[in-house]
Amino acid sequence: MSTGRPTRDVASGGAGRPSRRGAARRPERGAARAAERGGSRPHERVASRARTGIASSTARFQARAADVRRRPWRLAAWATLAVAVVAALVWLVAFSPVLAVRSIEVVGVPDSEVAPITELAKGSLGTPLARVDGRALAERVSQRATLADVSIERSWPGTLVIHASPRVPVLVVRNPQGQLKVVDRDGVAYAQVKQAPKGVPTARAASDEALSPDALRAAVSVVTVLPPSLRSRVSDVTVSSADLVTFKVDRTTVVWGGMAAPEQKLRIVTTLLGTKPRVIDVSAPDTPVTR
Repeated sequence: MSTGRPTRDVASGGAGRPSRRGAARRPERGAARAAERGGSRPHERVASRARTGIASSTARFQARAADVRRRPWRLAAWATLAVAVVAALVWLVAFSPVLAVRSIEVVGVPDSEVAPITELAKGSLGTPLARVDGRALAERVSQRATLADVSIERSWPGTLVIHASPRVPVLVVRNPQGQLKVVDRDGVAYAQVKQAPKGVPTARAASDEALSPDALRAAVSVVTVLPPSLRSRVSDVTVSSADLVTFKVDRTTVVWGGMAAPEQKLRIVTTLLGTKPRVIDVSAPDTPVTR
């Protein structure tokens, strides 16, 4: 008798629920196929990756350890190389003949001074340029009285340059023995001449003591402060000491005194000359005296 429900053929695997026996056999067949393809089970793959990771970490650790062991040797090698380079440079600059003085150049002086200065410095030839004592050489060259200033320059690789400034005459002083001494603006009597250079004023030293640097600077302070219009009227400049210099302007005797306050003294003398006094004493410029 028919009930109206569709019938299911369990044995044939038709419509309806699948056969439990067939479902159980499918995983087994999948595992078998995986085994046939050479695959591994999941837990076997994890174990393989773990072993690979451990081996990689061990290799990296060993590489770092080897690098740490080698690092002091590398540092020592670099330090040795640096010391060798520095030592080579020191030897090249300070001891080798490669950078020794091979020539001497003199600048800033007349041609007549070049040979004597070069002669004073030729002892430096062959000395490494870096080891030349520039200060000692400058002092040795400065012994030439005609030079006001001397400096030394190293011109690499092998030239020693001597810069020198000649003294400029501003006054000629006749000493008690009748000799003419050339004096620069610093009051240094640096040369003796037979005739005063053209355009350089002359003075007379009343005694040998009047040739001291202070006395000569006092005389220089007079001739350097006087304007050309007044200097042409000046005569008989006499140096007695560092505190007493006298001269004449036309017929008026001027007692100048020492080298202090030259500008103030000049203003007073210029003003008082208009009264045509016989004597103007500005040795104490705050209280000038005329007679």
